[in-house]
Amino acid sequence: MSRQPGAETRERLVEAASLVLRTEGYAGTSARSIAKAAEVNSALVFYHFGGVDPLLLAALDRSSEQRMATYREAVAGARTLEELVEVANGIYRADLEGGHITLFSELVGASIARPELKEEIVKRSEPWIDFVEQTLERVIGGSPLARLLPPRDLAYAAITFYLGVNLFTHLDADRSRTEALFGLAGRVAPRARLLTMRFPRRRTPSAGDHPSEG
Repeated sequence: MSRQPGAETRERLVEAASLVLRTEGYAGTSARSIAKAAEVNSALVFYHFGGVDPLLLAALDRSSEQRMATYREAVAGARTLEELVEVANGIYRADLEGGHITLFSELVGASIARPELKEEIVKRSEPWIDFVEQTLERVIGGSPLARLLPPRDLAYAAITFYLGVNLFTHLDADRSRTEALFGLAGRVAPRARLLTMRFPRRRTPSAGDHPSEG
């Protein structure tokens, strides 16, 4: 069954908004530039989405939904911190090539001067923080490292690092410094193995226990 014309137009606008935001940046994104890329009338941006920012958020939502599904599948097999770092390295490369982080970072930058946009970006960041926290809890939960650095705190740090390193990639022409950061993480992870081991808790002696006689 073919989609209704309205649904097809919305789809074209979302795809065009994603493309224009990635290639032209937030400053170069307008109803006219999006409509031109979608080959529709610019009035349809407002008819279907109510404005440019809601359309850009819809494009971010679409990208986030796709990336989240991919991430969940990618990290499902990671059982150690080393394996998790390796997966993160692959995710970074895929996001860099696919442009998801560009969508997010452009909207983060724009939200500095637009409080209403900031609220929407913060709302959309929470599922990612929860996802990272849950993954870290599964991999290192109950270990000395988790007690030293709680997964929730590590999740905030990971998201901050990931956003920062992707933004810095735009200034690092040959990617040598960002590649070095992931290389460093890869070297540190094996050395933290002892801190990620889960040790059985020592049983608290009960009132009925008796010391062994020598």
